[in-house]
Amino acid sequence: MAKTSAAGVTADQDDGESRRDFLLLATGAVGGLGALAAAWPLIDQMNPSADVLALSSTEVDLSAIEEGQSITVVWRGKPVFVRYRTAEEIEQARQDDSADLRDPESDADRAERPEWLILVGVCTHLGCIPLGQKSSDPRGDWNGWFCPCHGSHYDTSGRIRLGPAPKNLERPDYVFLDDTTIRIG
Repeated sequence: MAKTSAAGVTADQDDGESRRDFLLLATGAVGGLGALAAAWPLIDQMNPSADVLALSSTEVDLSAIEEGQSITVVWRGKPVFVRYRTAEEIEQARQDDSADLRDPESDADRAERPEWLILVGVCTHLGCIPLGQKSSDPRGDWNGWFCPCHGSHYDTSGRIRLGPAPKNLERPDYVFLDDTTIRIG
C-alpha cells in the first residue's frame, strides 16, 4: 500500500512527477542540441571563403622600388599606389600643409613614414584611376596625380587641390612588417 504524505501525495505519485520532470528536461536538452547541430552548417556557410580571405591583405616588397618611383599593386580589386617619394616631394607636401585644402589633412597624417606614400588609386569623384604613376603620365598642377576624366588634381601627398573630387585619395590600412615589406589590409 502506498504511503500518503502530509500534502496528500502518495510516494508513487512523487516518483512519477520527478521522472516526468527529468524526461522533460532531457528531451528539451536533446532537442536543443539537435537544433544547434542542424543550424551550424547554415551559420558556418556565412564565413568568408578562402579566396576572399586571401584578398583581404597583400604584402608588398619595397626593396625593388627606387626613389621617385611608383608601383601599383592590387588590393581587394582596387589599385593601390605605392610611391617612394623624393626629398623634394616630401618638402613640397609639408609646405602644402598650410595651403587652403578642400579636405584638410597634414602630410604627416597621410604617410606613416615620409618617404613612403601608400594610397588607394581611385579618384574620389566618380571612381576613375588617376594618372601619375609613370614618369610619362601627366601629374597635374601639383606634381601628384591627375584624373583626366573630370580634371581632379592631387598633390604629392594625394590631397585634392583642384577639380570636382570631394575628398583626398583614400589611405588603406597598412603596416610595415620590416624596413622593406608592408602588409596592406
